[in-house]
Amino acid sequence: MQAHSRPLRLAARKTALSLALCGAAFALAPAHAAPDAPDDTAPVAAAAAAPVATLPGDDFFDYVNGDWLKSVEIPADRSSWGVGAALVEDTNARIVTLIDGLAADPAASAEAKKIVAYYRTFMDEDGIEARGLAPLQAQLKEIAAIKDKAALTRALGATLRADVDPLNATNFFTENLFGLWVAQGLTDATHYTPYLLQGGLGMPDRAYYLDDTPSMAALRGKYLAHIAATLRLAGMDDADARAARVFDLERKIAQSHANREDSADVLKANNQWRAADFARKAPGLDWKAYFQSAGLGGQQKFIVWHPTAITGTAKLVQGMPLETWKDFLAFHRINHAHSALPKALAEQHFDFYGRTLNGTPQQSVRWKRSLAAVNAAMPDALGKVYVARYFPPESKQRLQQMVVKIVDAFHARIDQLDWMAPATKREAHAKLKTLYVGVGYPEKWASYDSLQVTPGDALGNMQRAELAETQRQLAKLKQPVDRAEWCMPAQLVNAVNMPMQNAINFPAAILQPPYFDPNASDAMNYGGIGATIGHEISHSFDDQGAQFDAKGLLRDWWTAADGAHFKTASAALAAQYSAYKPFPDLAINGQQTLSENLADLAGLAAAHDAYLASMAGKAPVADAEQQFFTGYAMSWREKEREPALRRAILTDGHAPDKWRTATVRNMDAWYKAFNVQPGQTLYLAPEQRVRVW
Repeated sequence: MQAHSRPLRLAARKTALSLALCGAAFALAPAHAAPDAPDDTAPVAAAAAAPVATLPGDDFFDYVNGDWLKSVEIPADRSSWGVGAALVEDTNARIVTLIDGLAADPAASAEAKKIVAYYRTFMDEDGIEARGLAPLQAQLKEIAAIKDKAALTRALGATLRADVDPLNATNFFTENLFGLWVAQGLTDATHYTPYLLQGGLGMPDRAYYLDDTPSMAALRGKYLAHIAATLRLAGMDDADARAARVFDLERKIAQSHANREDSADVLKANNQWRAADFARKAPGLDWKAYFQSAGLGGQQKFIVWHPTAITGTAKLVQGMPLETWKDFLAFHRINHAHSALPKALAEQHFDFYGRTLNGTPQQSVRWKRSLAAVNAAMPDALGKVYVARYFPPESKQRLQQMVVKIVDAFHARIDQLDWMAPATKREAHAKLKTLYVGVGYPEKWASYDSLQVTPGDALGNMQRAELAETQRQLAKLKQPVDRAEWCMPAQLVNAVNMPMQNAINFPAAILQPPYFDPNASDAMNYGGIGATIGHEISHSFDDQGAQFDAKGLLRDWWTAADGAHFKTASAALAAQYSAYKPFPDLAINGQQTLSENLADLAGLAAAHDAYLASMAGKAPVADAEQQFFTGYAMSWREKEREPALRRAILTDGHAPDKWRTATVRNMDAWYKAFNVQPGQTLYLAPEQRVRVW
């Protein structure tokens, strides 16, 4: 569920799930449409027999999941497969049934009718094919008619969308020149602030443009070919020359981008600029005109997350030829709109982003992509319907009880820390006491009253939905901060910690088997969903979350000695993960994944404490400790294609699932449960086990 995630997992659970509000993760096949999909929806409690050849102390992930890994095949339209993906598959089967029901209901609400119309319009592939490029032609003509840099600036400003989230979702990617995020200020908890982030690339990260390796060089060649093919399919002449110009511009943009590790450093992001500062700090772009076109004309205060990219890109607006920028705008308009355009363009887009970048052999069928589209456009509308049908009050109550126990476990762990000063402990306790934990669904649902959904206009519906969401975010700039606002829809299989809100979301869709199973043992549930709950709570105290106080303000509340100890322990965990090499030529970046690794370790430890506390006064359960850790390892069960795994290692704030499972080697209880001995691969001497919280 991916960074900083705060979402649980970028590769299997984040990139494929949380970020896929705008992608294909919400478009997984329902059971009736994908009979050959691997069956991975069995409760976690039904642990498979461990392969005899693997000792838990040598490879705990394989010990628990080995038989499954050998038997499962990744579906042809997926770059990975695991328990999270299977649960998304099941969830989306339910969503499709709900949409069918809404379509047949004469008493359906206006919002429900919009859901149906949006979905059916995307499903009408014949209609989209018949209309061809006509829905896009007017926009391409507007780009072609740009005559000077003033008009270019207005056009660039008009593309700004609220399509990134650097802290809650760790989503830094946008094809638009810059990305916009609206959240409370890093040092101002009472006002919303617009954040500007780097953008303008068609490949996932600057490394794809700048790394001097044969594999990256090959990808660059294929991306250049993709640009040319896309322009050619859109009927543009001189496609090869245009593609070369676009690629050269993107390469220059990438040179000013921050790398993934720096992007995750919130201290480097706290750059507060006034509107008047942009002309001096980032010359080359008429910022007044840009902001006016973007709907930010009256805004005086900004936070610039990536100052080098803002400055470098502004220079390029001035320095690069006008025709190059027009080609750039045209390509990205087509590239982004691929899902609402004729089949040839959709297939071309998949050929590069699916087959080449992720190693996925087959594009998802149309209805899967249609479901992804409606989820991206109207997530809360579907969430409201989903919760009413599939999230019983009993589940919410039981999960809230688990949350209380795990929060109590964190309080107890803080009290037991012999290295933390009383003043620091008081601040940590305050964060836990004011933590907002949302279970299942938000207290307020987003409204889609202003969204115009026109049957037969797939491209227009998509673009209007993106604009409506941006306008909703911009409207928050005049509203009080809502600490209970959710950043995930109820039907998303994920979880998130939002450090500036000091809040956590656990959507309804993750609160079901295999993560949470009412029929499984408490040990399995605490090892599964309990560790997930602990993971998100512990984000409040990881290397980034620990920089925010109880009000969500970026403030150093640590004593110097406590901070030094925390950094030392964190460095040890970073070094532990940097030693893992999934491929001979590619290691995990322990610093890049540190926040998530800290959250995994602290969350698992707190969940274990909470489970033991829940058993006070009850009869002992045989093999309970093994069940707990087995439940944890099974919750990370996943298989990835090599290209997707390589991309995740380079760009994800999470370690791959196999190595996330290895956090157990820092838990004393795991050694006792499985009799792990010196000499086994995962064995760490007691003094080498990382202990933070």
